[in-house]
Amino acid sequence: MSTTILLRAATRADLPHILAFIRELAEYEKLAHEAVATEAQLDEHLFGPRPAAEVVIAEVDGEPAGFALFFTSFSTFVGLPGLYLEDLFVRPRFRGLGVGKRLMIDLAHRTVERGYGRFEWSVLDWNEPAIRFYRSLGALGQDEWTVQRVTGEALRRLATTAAD
Repeated sequence: MSTTILLRAATRADLPHILAFIRELAEYEKLAHEAVATEAQLDEHLFGPRPAAEVVIAEVDGEPAGFALFFTSFSTFVGLPGLYLEDLFVRPRFRGLGVGKRLMIDLAHRTVERGYGRFEWSVLDWNEPAIRFYRSLGALGQDEWTVQRVTGEALRRLATTAAD
């Protein structure tokens, strides 16, 4: 029996699926406590007047199987925009069918088609299956860089700090 994989741009009707994918990914990454996004937030920031990100939905035989959420970044060194992959997730029962690879190829195609200078993402250092997958696609780790983040109360405090 043949398996049909379809990639398509997400629509508002996909919001429940997108939120479910986000929660499933957070569970896999042992970060469920951080997954506080709501459908209303996603609706505003994915489909509102100023979309901050885009989503590609992968379907296998008509069933939502995975997604990729991405946005435009900018490299001052290269002088060009880039495509930043925030989340890639394929439900476990659909892994091994090529869904993740199809999503990555689609995003690489978008990057080239849009004239962007790079396609990048982060991966948790313990996620060996994902790292092996990304290396198989030709990705190179940027181990000399570390992610820095300010959120919550620290962000509010920084935002209200007077410059010296």
